[in-house]
Amino acid sequence: MTLVEIFAVAVALAMDAFAVSVAAAVSLPAVTWRHCFRLSFHFGLFQFLMPVIGWGLGMSVYEFIEHWDHWIAFAMLTLVGLGMLKEARNGSGEEQREGDITRGFLLVMLSVATSIDAMAVGLSLAMIGVSVWGPAVFIGVVCAVLTLTGIALGRLVGRSATLGSKASVLGALVLFGIGLKILHEHGVF
Repeated sequence: MTLVEIFAVAVALAMDAFAVSVAAAVSLPAVTWRHCFRLSFHFGLFQFLMPVIGWGLGMSVYEFIEHWDHWIAFAMLTLVGLGMLKEARNGSGEEQREGDITRGFLLVMLSVATSIDAMAVGLSLAMIGVSVWGPAVFIGVVCAVLTLTGIALGRLVGRSATLGSKASVLGALVLFGIGLKILHEHGVF
């Protein structure tokens, strides 16, 4: 694989993480450097790890995962989105942010959901006899950079519009949309 091909794959894989980071930045009352670090580090790390995991898996295991990976990603995104809707309905403000998607289990769920397709890339690399380590590092770094770009864009959107509690609703809708896109890409509808 050439560097251009790896870059194209990395950008394509990072688009879900980019969209989630935009939604996260819009839904947060204030974006701090910790939010930026947590999102970019975790999304980049998982985008690095998933090709490595895919590389390590055999075809028999992948065939099982292939039939369910899109449903797993959809379920995770839906759960996080429902949590954001609940937070918006309850009128959570800055002082009550247990629904902060840049922390804890929510962050891990989003990291897995936005990177699960990268597992197939790792498997493909193994099948064509290409080492996974260089591409995996590159994919992770590109994802981290695009995540930071998404956060910056989300901050601009959040500042330009007075979204208030509607920001969590907007973020939830984005997550639902990404989940539906994943299902559509896998031929569910």
